[in-house]
Amino acid sequence: MTKTGALDSADSSATLTAGLLAAARSIQDDVVAIRRRIHRQPEVGLDLPLTQAVVLDELAKIGIGGRPGTALSSVVAVIEGGKPGPTVLLRGDMDALPLHEDTGLDFASEVDGAMHACGHDTHVAMLLGAARLLQERRADLPGNVILMFQPGEEGYGGAKTMIEEGLLDAAVAGGGARPTGALAVHIGTRYPSGEIHLRPGPQMAATDVIRITVRGRGGHASAPHMALDPILVAAEIVLTLQAMVTRRIDIFDPAVVTIAQITAGTTNNIIPESVFLFGTIRTVSEKTRVEVRAGVRRVAEGIAAAHGATAEVDLEPGYPVTINDPGFTAFVQDTARSLIGDNRVAELAAPIMGAEDFSYVLQQVPGAMAFLGARPDGLDPAIAPQNHSNLVVFDETAMAVGVALYAAVAIRHLHGT
Repeated sequence: MTKTGALDSADSSATLTAGLLAAARSIQDDVVAIRRRIHRQPEVGLDLPLTQAVVLDELAKIGIGGRPGTALSSVVAVIEGGKPGPTVLLRGDMDALPLHEDTGLDFASEVDGAMHACGHDTHVAMLLGAARLLQERRADLPGNVILMFQPGEEGYGGAKTMIEEGLLDAAVAGGGARPTGALAVHIGTRYPSGEIHLRPGPQMAATDVIRITVRGRGGHASAPHMALDPILVAAEIVLTLQAMVTRRIDIFDPAVVTIAQITAGTTNNIIPESVFLFGTIRTVSEKTRVEVRAGVRRVAEGIAAAHGATAEVDLEPGYPVTINDPGFTAFVQDTARSLIGDNRVAELAAPIMGAEDFSYVLQQVPGAMAFLGARPDGLDPAIAPQNHSNLVVFDETAMAVGVALYAAVAIRHLHGT
């Protein structure tokens, strides 16, 4: 592109993105209504027929045809720009969590045992709002926008399945290209409402599932010397795993090992035959991930052997590290500053040890995940209910920032600015 061409593109992009936050705020009531409709009927996992129907219905209202997934309740839609150009992908995940809602909201979950406690209902609504703004500007867009409405983020790997179904080639059939940029916005109460937080490089952790079965020899609780107590062995394994992390893992390349469930025994006077340990590993580099996995196995098997017991260790790999492309991250930060001001955009000092399957997209497309603060005013950040809490409440006014950011990133990326 010539210097004059670059300036023309920048001018065009500035014209298209001007007023996007105001435009997002003008449709806020509609976006909130969609969010609340989804919130009342949460669905867990990969099968989300009600949520999928809402997405398809709302896309049809704004003149966009959505394509349902074949193996899961996903929706892929393409906004075809009026001019040829690159492709950008925008993701909104749709699934809820298996817990009972206790917020007392007048639009609280009507489904017992399911709740949108991670804010995915807001993600869907924000992406639909952005789609509306982009569709209105479609004639001036030089390229295509892939809208990725994804089920099964909460441990089901929905993003990976969507990629396998051809997500990244969604625009190719119409003469477009595979995406050269990708953005996901994730809401949360960790940050003040309306702020954007992200970082280049590792932003969220890889996750692995730990399953350990310790086998000893059962017997009467009054005569432990006649048995081989697996509870004692399991307790030593749990404590030593924590020592392993603090003494064997580089503190500047962090890891978390948590045993979150211990199952054993039937009553107070029987030493059981076995103990089951269930937990998770979180790491932000492949090097440390390999070291920790090996360490968990070594600790469990070694301690069990020292006591004359056995330990069966099953380590199930989960999502990879979510790695934000440095260049695209800087681009998102710059775009966010242009929308909401420098003081409302912050760079994370360290990764978050939660995990995200948007990581599968970022393995193939330069992109980023941005956190959108939505902590209601007046709540103490130290005790405010956070994502995955049965009490979490999001400030819906922050959603306009998410809508505008999705749209602005898409427009600027397509214009190469």
